[in-house]
Amino acid sequence: MSIEEIREYCLLKRGVTESFPFDNETLVFKAGKMFLLTGLNSNPVQFNVKCDPQIAIELREKYDFVQPGYHMNKQHWNTVTCDGRATKKQIFEWIDHSYDLIVQSLPKKQREELLKK
Repeated sequence: MSIEEIREYCLLKRGVTESFPFDNETLVFKAGKMFLLTGLNSNPVQFNVKCDPQIAIELREKYDFVQPGYHMNKQHWNTVTCDGRATKKQIFEWIDHSYDLIVQSLPKKQREELLKK
């Protein structure tokens, strides 16, 4: 999976913006809060996504291409390496899960505004 495919998928979601808040290489996707970040020059493509702590552990135990989030809170973030072993469906499900977690964590008013867009 390419960074462009990940980018296109993320931007389909309501209220998502993309930016480079850290440097010129780290692309961040937010919907009020950050839910995915990736390095543009990573080869193979890698990205960090937020994850329910229990599910994060299960994914890491099941898949060796899912690791604790690099430079992130290891309890809540996973780093996924896109080296062909994860299916597109799995990757999109993990992105959806991350997006849903951050949307649910937003204050009610902000969440309602986001979902109206």
